Amino acid sequence: MYRAEIIANQSVQDDLIELLEETLPDVLYTITPSVMGRGSKDRKLGSTTWPEMNFLLFAYIDNKDVKLVKAVVQTVKNKFPDEGIKVFFVKSEE
Repeated sequence: MYRAEIIANQSVQDDLIELLEETLPDVLYTITPSVMGRGSKDRKLGSTTWPEMNFLLFAYIDNKDVKLVKAVVQTVKNKFPDEGIKVFFVKSEE
């Protein structure tokens, strides 16, 4: 089992969730809606200077679904190439 952590611009949240639920209909996830930070290209701090914000989605997924989650994220990245979208996987125990 893995913990999948997706950090992305809030502008792609609906697209990402929709595709994730289509691909893995039984997926269970938690979202932190307002996440601030600095990425490799820019900052998302919710301030006047850096007004954009990210969100964080995490889900515990079976090993066999890691490739599917990667494919979902890559599809959204391809649709929105200028938005910051990252996925990380952490091995987890039940």
